[in-house]
Amino acid sequence: MARVMAVTFETHGQLHYLDPGTSQYRVGDMVLHPTEHGSEVAQVVWAPEHVDSDNLTGLPVCEGMASEADLRRDRENRQHKAQAERIAKELIAKHELPMKVVGIDWIDRSDEFDLMVAIYFTAPGRVDFRQLIGDLARNLRARVDLRQVAGRDAARLTGGIGSCGRDLCCSTFLTDFEPVSMRLAKVQNLSPNPLAIQGQCGKLMCCLKYEHPLYVDFGKQAPAVGERVSSPIGDGTVIGHSVPAQSVTVRNRDGEVARCPLTEVCVKSKRRKERHGALQRRAQQEPHTTQEDK
Repeated sequence: MARVMAVTFETHGQLHYLDPGTSQYRVGDMVLHPTEHGSEVAQVVWAPEHVDSDNLTGLPVCEGMASEADLRRDRENRQHKAQAERIAKELIAKHELPMKVVGIDWIDRSDEFDLMVAIYFTAPGRVDFRQLIGDLARNLRARVDLRQVAGRDAARLTGGIGSCGRDLCCSTFLTDFEPVSMRLAKVQNLSPNPLAIQGQCGKLMCCLKYEHPLYVDFGKQAPAVGERVSSPIGDGTVIGHSVPAQSVTVRNRDGEVARCPLTEVCVKSKRRKERHGALQRRAQQEPHTTQEDK
């Protein structure tokens, strides 16, 4: 078992996992996270605990608690980032370029350069920013790196609240973007309208992909809507599913409706085997047509 802790660089930002070593940390502690350009200050959001997972081995080791000097440098860098973002937006407007700034990295520790400002932006197509980058370098007095990102990466950088009312998955725990298809929405009985199931990035919601196995497993066990079952409220008909709750909604002969745990419902229909075979074939026929970032 690996001992793991999670930290974040921004409030409600993406989680980064660290090996705490032999030290003890508490939620809220400011610690040092090793990066390519040196140690950066991060906040502990998940205290160290043992996790039985092969995917969380070989993690970078936390470099200890942040000192007052580290915290002061972090505050100053955040101020520099805010100023750089303001200057970048002003110069983009001056040059009348179709660019939208979505993130800034202020890198003041490197063996290759004294100071670099990485500016992440979105645009509808390719942008000629040769004059812009010169103006940015003169105003910021630093090496400037302009990086165009796609919709999903932009959503990860800016963060936000999804239609579920929670922080965006991509800005918290998701590390990779997998292809998402319309068939996944069909399995979950969602609207086939892409506009109704798209995320903040304008692409199909990532949760359709990582929740898909749960719906497939539920479909293999649960009676279909319309099937006759025996339930805690007597014999009745299934009128709905609740995959997160692992339950089905049943209406009995007297018109009473209740949500019953899947383990307490017994199927009376003889169509069980035929339906399971159809579900298995559907799961194996995963489509190749997906809505990817362009």
